Parts: sequence; structure tokens; C-alpha cells
Amino acid sequence: MEHAVDTEPAPARRLPTFTPGERFRRFYALVRKETQQLVRDPSTILIAFVLPLILLFLFGYGVSLDASRTRIGLVLESSTPAARDLGASFRASPYFDVRVGRDRREFSADLVAGTIRGIVVVPADFGSERLRRGSAPQIQVLVDGSEANTASFVQSYARGVVANWQLATSAQATRRAAPVSIEQRFWFNPELTSRFFLVPGSIAIIMTLIGTLLTALVVAREWERGTMEAMMATPVTAVELLAGKLLPYFVLGLGSMVMCTTIAVFLFGVPFRGSLLALFSLSIAFLCPALGQGLLISAAAKNQFVASQLALLTGFLPGFLLSGFLFEIDSMPLPIRLLTRIVPSRYFVPSLQTVFLVGDVWPQFVRDIAVMSAMGAFLFFLAAKNTQKRLA
Repeated sequence: MEHAVDTEPAPARRLPTFTPGERFRRFYALVRKETQQLVRDPSTILIAFVLPLILLFLFGYGVSLDASRTRIGLVLESSTPAARDLGASFRASPYFDVRVGRDRREFSADLVAGTIRGIVVVPADFGSERLRRGSAPQIQVLVDGSEANTASFVQSYARGVVANWQLATSAQATRRAAPVSIEQRFWFNPELTSRFFLVPGSIAIIMTLIGTLLTALVVAREWERGTMEAMMATPVTAVELLAGKLLPYFVLGLGSMVMCTTIAVFLFGVPFRGSLLALFSLSIAFLCPALGQGLLISAAAKNQFVASQLALLTGFLPGFLLSGFLFEIDSMPLPIRLLTRIVPSRYFVPSLQTVFLVGDVWPQFVRDIAVMSAMGAFLFFLAAKNTQKRLA
């Protein structure tokens, strides 16, 4: 008996279609689930709020690049009125904490031990007669070269004290003002307070930690526990899945930024001369590459320990060292300067400092926002490509 064979191809499997309202409810459920998980996780609160406070207070109070009250030894080998007057100028300087002696050997051991940073020697032949003959005052400055920046500060400030004293002495001797008077003015940060540019820069480092490290850890945890595969088995697209997981951390990053800015302005006294529009625009643009980088790391690593190490190596350390936060980019070698161009913090730190200290400079902001947005779009594309909607 012959049997009929059905040669017609099986109908193709059709994915369910959803209305816009159903898609919104589905996306809202993803965001709500991620928000509840975020609130219930103590480590997330620790990284998002406690760690930023520690770093902010560390950079606000603990780290200082100001060379004020540097300890030096002042050796007055001469007892002439000119030498005593010069010694009084050093003691009145706000940059030095002066200890006075008669012999340089009194301070040699202290210089070796590091308890003082330099020795200023006023020689025995230093006197008013030599100055009247037009000879330049011979002052010896011995500095501790183990700390190059401090040594440079001691040398420069000592020269400044001697120059100001010589100018005042010459004006008194001739009873007339000096023919050339140099008046220095420092824009935006007149007192040259390092806290005013360290604290805004630290906000960028804090947002790097929240955006990259926290996102990498949370999504990698989903891969370890197997919940990511379970979510990918549901009828959601990869874009909805990624956006639903990142939106709570995006809001968390902005909240941490607001907290840090409030502390910087009202507690540390950092001036804020820009607008909130510029601050939020720059922060939103910076969170795009930060979150995208964390998502890409978690999709590639799928392990919390590996993800945390990659986040620190590729996010925190480049942001700390290659963003201009502490080290001037123009003084770096050319290969390192080129490497800084792919670091998002390199564009966020100077713009953030400009918002606080200068004001709204929109040509600079628009350029940096465009670069950070392009970096974020590229990283999100790579993350979505690596996050396949399948069981791993």
C-alpha cells in the first residue's frame, strides 16, 4: 500500500509580535527587576556611595600639590642688618617653615633624614656695602633632590623671596620706585589651591569606578549565576536586555555625581562657575563609554574576579594616570599622548575642571561630548554583538 508523502516545506517559525504598550511593560519589568536587585545588594551601595565619599575626602584633604609651609633651614653666617632683613623676609614667606641657624652643619643631618627640604645659606660676606657696589647677592640654596617637584618649588620660591627683598631694598635706597614692576595675576584659581582642580577631577575617577567596575561586576555575576541565560530565553531583544540592565546604573552614576558635586561645593569650597546643563551634559556623555566598557568586559569575561581586574586595568588606572588628572599630558612621551586619545576620562576631566573653575566653554564641551558619545556608541555596539541571545 502506497503512502502519500508530504513534500511541502514546514512553515517558518515566526517570533511573537508585541505592541508598543507591551514592549514598554516588558522593558519596565526589566528595569524594575534590576533596580530591586541593585537596592538589595550591599556591595553595590558600598561602591556607589561609600567608596566615592572615601575617595572624595582623600583627594580633598589628604592629597595636596600645594607647596605651602615647606620646612627649610636658614643659615645666617652674617649678622649684618641686610642679612637679618633677608632672614625676616624668609620667615615672613607663607611658603616656608623656617628654622634659623648659624652653621649649615646644623641642618645637614635633617636634610639627609628628610625632616627639612632645603637649606638656604646667607654667606658671611653678605652685606649692604656689597649691594651698594651693584654686586648681585650670593645666596646658596641646597635642596633635597629626591623629590623633584618639591625641590623645584624650594628653589623657585627662594629665588622669589630674594628677588622681592632685593627690589624692596633697592627702592628704599634710591627713594623711588623700580622702573619695571611685574604684577602677576592667576586666572580662575588665584590662590593656586590644588584642591580646586583635584576634587573635580576626582569626580571623573569616581564615575569611572561606578560606570565601569560596578557594571562589569553586576553583569558578570548574572553570567556566573546563570540568570543571564534565563533572561535571554525570554522574548526580549538584546538591546532591551542591555538597556534594562544599564538604566538603573546610569541613574546611580548621575546620583553619585550630584552627591560629589554638592560635597565639593559646600564642604570643600570648590567654586562652581558653570551651569548645571553643562555638568549634566558632560556627565551623561561620559557615562555612555563607562557603562559600555563595563558591559563589554562582563560579556567577554563572564567571571566576577576577571571582570573586576579588567575593569581596574582598562578603566580606573588609565583614568587615573592618562587623563591629565594628576600628570600633565603634554609632558608625556608621544606614544603615551597618542594612547590617551582613546581614554574617555581624558576628555571628561578637563571639561569638568572647566565647568567648576572657568564656566561654560561650549566649543570645548561640544567637542568632548561628541568624542565621548562616539566612544560610547562603539562600545555598546561591541557589547551587543558579544551578548548573544542564546544559551552559553
